Amino acid sequence: GSRVQRVVTELRNEKIDIVQFSDDKRTMIINAMSPAKVSDVIISEDGTQADVIVPDFQLSLAIGRAGINAKLAAQLCGLRLDVKSESEAAGLTVENTAAPTTDAGSPTA
Repeated sequence: GSRVQRVVTELRNEKIDIVQFSDDKRTMIINAMSPAKVSDVIISEDGTQADVIVPDFQLSLAIGRAGINAKLAAQLCGLRLDVKSESEAAGLTVENTAAPTTDAGSPTA
């Protein structure tokens, strides 16, 4: 609207994106990743990092040129974001469940 146009004019026609804020980290990440569609968000137990899963065909849109979209989303959310395609995330799930390991990294007997 007109309020946004005044801001753009003040910024000398700089391109801006408006992201709806949410106190919920998951919702904020989804909003910040727009226009890419997010399939899933997995937030770490300590709440400092999140895996963001997107459809394969939207991976480049989600990451952006030189990673700029993912970096801006991470700054907005205050988290470290790791953007992955659905097929990459599925492959990691299979790898993680394939062979249990000990703390030393060798397979358990």
